[in-house]
Amino acid sequence: MKILFTASECVPFIKTGGLADVVGALAPVLAKQGHDVRVMLPLYAAVPKQYVDQMTHVTDFEVALGWRRQYCGIELLEKDGVKFYFVDNKFYFGRPYIYGMGGDEYERFGFFCRAALNALPLLDFQPDVIHAHDWQSGMVPALLKIQYAHLPFFANIKTMFTIHNLQYQGVFGIREVQDVLGLGDSLWTDDKLECYGCANFMKAALVYSDIITTVSPSYAEEIQTAYYGERLDGLLRARKREVFGVLNGIDMADYNPATDARIPAEYTADDLSGKAKCKAELQEKLGLTVDPNVPIIGMVGRLSSQKGLDLVDYIIGDLMSENVQLVVLGMGESRYVNLFSWAEGEFKGKVAARFAMDHALAHQIYAGCDMFLMPSQFEPCGLSQLIALRYGTVPIVRETGGLRDTVLSYNEYTGDGNGFTFFNYNANDMLNVINRAIDYYENHKDVWHTLQQRGMTGDYSWTNSSKKYMELYEGLVSGRFDHDSASNQEKASSDDDAEANPVVVPYPYEKEEPEAPVKPKRIRRTKEQIAADKAAKEAEKAAKEAAKAAEAPAKPARKRRTKAEIEADKAAKAAAAEVTAEAPAKPARKRRTKAEIEAEKAAKAAAAEVTAEAPAKPARKRRTKAEIEADKAAKEAAKAEKPARKPRAKKTETQE
Repeated sequence: MKILFTASECVPFIKTGGLADVVGALAPVLAKQGHDVRVMLPLYAAVPKQYVDQMTHVTDFEVALGWRRQYCGIELLEKDGVKFYFVDNKFYFGRPYIYGMGGDEYERFGFFCRAALNALPLLDFQPDVIHAHDWQSGMVPALLKIQYAHLPFFANIKTMFTIHNLQYQGVFGIREVQDVLGLGDSLWTDDKLECYGCANFMKAALVYSDIITTVSPSYAEEIQTAYYGERLDGLLRARKREVFGVLNGIDMADYNPATDARIPAEYTADDLSGKAKCKAELQEKLGLTVDPNVPIIGMVGRLSSQKGLDLVDYIIGDLMSENVQLVVLGMGESRYVNLFSWAEGEFKGKVAARFAMDHALAHQIYAGCDMFLMPSQFEPCGLSQLIALRYGTVPIVRETGGLRDTVLSYNEYTGDGNGFTFFNYNANDMLNVINRAIDYYENHKDVWHTLQQRGMTGDYSWTNSSKKYMELYEGLVSGRFDHDSASNQEKASSDDDAEANPVVVPYPYEKEEPEAPVKPKRIRRTKEQIAADKAAKEAEKAAKEAAKAAEAPAKPARKRRTKAEIEADKAAKAAAAEVTAEAPAKPARKRRTKAEIEAEKAAKAAAAEVTAEAPAKPARKRRTKAEIEADKAAKEAAKAEKPARKPRAKKTETQE
């Protein structure tokens, strides 16, 4: 069978969590069973150089993202019988961290999903099943059904989607995802792609995948309830016939205390003496009090609320009052980094915390600790408890998800069990179970030794899990799940939005030159045909000229002037010239000096000041006609009343 995995992580190339372990372990197991298994991954800048140097370039092409066209290169590395294809684009994946930078996660992994599908025809690989993992690959099943299924190459490909952690869903704005992936408006309804007003990559996969799997049977049941369903429980219940839980496994060769070169001393279930040496060296390395009688509790993983660390925060003072030591390794939320940093300083010699991703130290903690604590609020599967069992470190877990499926609490009446468990998400319940485990460690050595041996001899390989996956793959190919596949196909084909079903044809980035068109054969004409064509052209030309002349307006005739009119014009022009010549010349403009200009400005300013200070002249009052007539009459009356002027007497000589 031909199977393609699409995932964002895979050991040993890149890892942040259990997803990488699953993809990196399951693919080689299926390949060993004779299947053609290939894995599609992003080529992150964080992929170690030792692997990049082993890659060979296969092909390159452009990926259409709305109006954009982005380069995509495909690099190949073969390992453990599996072909690993790496999607190369420095703009999207050439970043220091693989998640959460740039605010364009929808575009980065939208590009990855489309590139994975577009690459298949160019790789000449037509898988029977595409197995997509987690939300980063969630658009692969959706795009296949909506935009690619009408193409013959993709028509018969089946899809499986695995939920590794339902809490992380890839939620973005609808318009942004529409722009990148060209998904039409009619697709954004609550029964298709829309999810509470947003685009949701996880939901897209749950709607359009042929079947859905999770990483443990218990988690498959839990996510169909409101408490664990992360608002997708209704959809999962609607598709419960296609939801399966397949328990994860671990790489039994990599996690083997009998051959592990990372630990100080090797040991087996029959001879646990090497484990005591691993414990002593771990205590010395981390600054703990070296005491073989003090039990060490280990914790390895992401520092987040999901892992139940708020319970540890609540009882850490009470826990440290017991005869016990605590070792923590991981990265995550600052509140828990601060918690364990404080505890290391407060309880010197009893608490050690390292905030890093240290694969070698993790192996040393699994080997050197006596107990392993996982009080998770929810846990899809969990791998740490399986690794702890493999190294003879007794797990203490909360009964949820994969922890409930893999760790059975010790029953003192029947002797069954391989660890210690509690059910309620309660700090005091957890503390009681820890104290119970300490009691068995200190006072019931035979029971403790039995629990260690039982854990180390268990089968946690991928053998059983791979068989279950193969049953599901074969069921898909044989048509066992066609009832849902057909309904999904109907949803896609009934969509009349042209944008929802574009023609997708992958093509090389360096396009081949198109073939030159065939030049038609020239037909030879006879002499008579040539003469006839020439005559026809001349007749056509003559007809056009005649029509043009007929349409043109008649040009008015030119009026001739008499000799007398011409001589009169000349005499008038000569007289005008004489008048112009006699006119006084216009005096040239005299340029004023800067001093004259400044003096004029000063004078104008002074005049303005005097004008401003002068009293305002009263406005002249206009008199009416009656007032004027009255004044005139008064003057005439006064003149009439005035006595007549007496004549002046002449002076006498005496008077003179």
